[in-house]
Amino acid sequence: MVQPKVVTFGEIMLRLSPPGYERFVQAKQFDINFGGGEANVAVSLAHFGLDAYFVTRLPQNELADAAENELRRYGVKTDYILRGGERLGIYFLEPGASQRPSKVLYDRSHSAIAEMTPGMVAWDEVFKHTRWFHVTGITPALSPSASQVTIEAVQAARANGVTVSCDLNYRKKLWNREQAEKAMTQVLQNVDVAIANEEDAEMVFGIKAGGTDVHAGMLDVAEYQAVGEQLMKKFRSVKTVAITLRESFSASDNNWCAVLWDGRKFYQSRTYSIRVVDRVGGGDAFGAGLIYGLITGKNPQNALEFAVAASCLKHTIPGDFNHFSVTEVESLLKEGGSGRVQR
Repeated sequence: MVQPKVVTFGEIMLRLSPPGYERFVQAKQFDINFGGGEANVAVSLAHFGLDAYFVTRLPQNELADAAENELRRYGVKTDYILRGGERLGIYFLEPGASQRPSKVLYDRSHSAIAEMTPGMVAWDEVFKHTRWFHVTGITPALSPSASQVTIEAVQAARANGVTVSCDLNYRKKLWNREQAEKAMTQVLQNVDVAIANEEDAEMVFGIKAGGTDVHAGMLDVAEYQAVGEQLMKKFRSVKTVAITLRESFSASDNNWCAVLWDGRKFYQSRTYSIRVVDRVGGGDAFGAGLIYGLITGKNPQNALEFAVAASCLKHTIPGDFNHFSVTEVESLLKEGGSGRVQR
């Protein structure tokens, strides 16, 4: 059976983290991983059995070779990766614990993908036989030219009849709200499925859920229907809005659920209480789970539940990538996640 072809576009980076829960100032060595929002989605979709392709630009050096090999290791197709530019992006992660939050430092200026320009990717070729295309708000934040390439990509996907999803993923360390609104307005005009966390819509478009204080961990779930309605009113192409909701009691303990609005009905998932091992990539695992659910014909409620369960599991392992199969996600949905040893 031929599996649906899904394409993601973005940056894969080298991730450097102090071992355990050390702070940067303590570290004498760093653990190495690779990750990045859209690459994380591609890896998850490959684990779920879909025909997953990743588009990016990497320099001609051994670090870039290692990054590409890591994607291939997990079944992601790298046929459309371009080579050129000077450097691979890097980010440093200091894992948080208890009341100490995690901290991210970026070293990705002038990376190979940040210096991409429109016309470099043969998008019509990329989108042959493609069912779904996924981008995030991170790539257009890298540079004005990367923003133009992202807009070019979603326009080409739409012209080729491909379903397009976008995770808003606002990153204040990469750009400001005015820059984000200008670029993401052009992106979302070509998007079918919009994905966000509890504050992305407010940070990018000024659309705020009432009765919510994310810093105090207070969320009024029902208010997010209005967020979905306003996003759909602003962007007529958007047919589905999914929003992850995190109640953060500390860096170590979170409640995790999500909602979905399809223009007719408001859906809410079950809530998981999570003891966090690594939350980086949790939203990407949700996005991948939602894509998998919708592309394989699950109804909105079941697609939402699958996405939240996949993301819940991601929080339990270190690294950006989510290393769980469809069977393991469905087992959590069925059995409730008691954590009992599987013998």
